[in-house]
Amino acid sequence: MLQSITHSASVPETTGRRDRLTAGPDILFCYGTLQFDAVLEGLLGRIPARAPASAPGWRAAALEGRVYPGLVHSPHGVSADGMILTDLSDREWRILDTFEDDVYELRPVTLASGRSGWAYVWPAGEVLDRDWDPEAFADEHLQTYAARCARIGLSLAKRVG
Repeated sequence: MLQSITHSASVPETTGRRDRLTAGPDILFCYGTLQFDAVLEGLLGRIPARAPASAPGWRAAALEGRVYPGLVHSPHGVSADGMILTDLSDREWRILDTFEDDVYELRPVTLASGRSGWAYVWPAGEVLDRDWDPEAFADEHLQTYAARCARIGLSLAKRVG
């Protein structure tokens, strides 16, 4: 959704947004921009309860032309570090799901704790060999990205009710 922060990169075609929330997700595994307080505050108006987590067999990959990552399978025994959000309301789930680009797939992933969580997984295309760097994102893009998320959050809050 926010790919235009750097430039308008093309997004792989999808069959359109299906109702990804019908499966009743409860725990969201965040591995990218949703780990940042300013982004969550901008989108949701609060910082949800959270805890550190990791997802073995996955990595937060840098994506061509984007400041945010995509979660992709990693056959190299690595683990994507992130956090879980554990107390999202139905309304907040709808806001985050609308915020996430249609190309992402909302899928369950097994976490290092053995617990299952839901994550927005990047299905294919534009994946770089390097991992996404949250420190570089914070230094170079967070302020602009969070301000844009705050504007988007207000719009989404009205749209999802």
